[in-house]
Amino acid sequence: MLDKHDVPNGAGRLQSLTLVPRATGLAAKDFKSDQEVRWCPGCGDYAILAAFQSFLPELEVPRENVVVISGIGCAARLPYYVDTFGMHSIHGRAPAIATGLATTRPDLSVWVISGDGDALSIGGNHLIHALRRNVNIKILLFNNRIYGLTKGQYSPTSEQGKVTKSTPFGSLDQPFNPVSLALGAEATFVARSVDSDRKHLQSVLRAAADHAGAAFIEIFQNCPIFNDDAWAPIKEPNAPGLIRLVHGEPVRFGPDGSMGLTYGPHGVLTPVPADSVPASELVVHDVTREDPSYAFALSRLDNGDFAHTPIGVFRSVPRPSYDTLMADQIATARAGGEGDLASLLAGNDTWEVS
Repeated sequence: MLDKHDVPNGAGRLQSLTLVPRATGLAAKDFKSDQEVRWCPGCGDYAILAAFQSFLPELEVPRENVVVISGIGCAARLPYYVDTFGMHSIHGRAPAIATGLATTRPDLSVWVISGDGDALSIGGNHLIHALRRNVNIKILLFNNRIYGLTKGQYSPTSEQGKVTKSTPFGSLDQPFNPVSLALGAEATFVARSVDSDRKHLQSVLRAAADHAGAAFIEIFQNCPIFNDDAWAPIKEPNAPGLIRLVHGEPVRFGPDGSMGLTYGPHGVLTPVPADSVPASELVVHDVTREDPSYAFALSRLDNGDFAHTPIGVFRSVPRPSYDTLMADQIATARAGGEGDLASLLAGNDTWEVS
């Protein structure tokens, strides 16, 4: 099966690009590079890498059409270990580099790997604008609530009061909630998963890959050296505070699904015993709501005490992607005879200096 797209070439003109046939018969081993995987023993990055490599064959995209771009940090090593094209870029700027690639090469599947420090500190502006523009890239944020590569300083997601090498008396900062941040930036696809739950993580990756536009996935990731068991309360079997979101189904959690959600004042979501209210009052999860306020209310259930921590897809809504809009704009300008660089340089707002 062949697909065709009109894409800008190097001269700014549109050219017809025929994609290669879908790759079939690929397996996880085909996406393992010859590089030695070097993370600390027990690091959650190993589990994420294995899940990612096992998922990539499902794309049915040739390895040369898959690109993995990272910034700086422990997570940023991942492109070395995946046998595709990719690059280890600069601190916080992976979304910017990925934007340039995705807008000029719509035939590629572009994935961004980042950490909570890389994406939310120096890279904060790049992240929110890539999401706001709805660039067709998939961003995986590995959140271990610490700076690992530089040996244990507090990060933008570290809890208030966190004692680290850079905050010996405890952090004073209010931490970011990455899902809330992405929803506030009007991201069209927002999800959360856990490093050790391979089945769930791969289901979220699959949903992100199917989404046309920017996809943001926060992945709870353990750092056994500098912030061990940061997510322990929700990794226990049948963790009472873990809320698994399933589109079209009532939001139920706790022992035997005994808890549910209802709407409180001002749209706040309130946990209640499910049998204490009529079934019609229980919230049914809907990722397709155009207004992000429902998804945002879900994200605010997670207040750091793990009493109520949702995972899964929070929002998935259609909106034209930036690369599609850009290609259409260039085509329109060309069709109207506009966009001649020589004419622009010699236009009315120029003058000669003798």
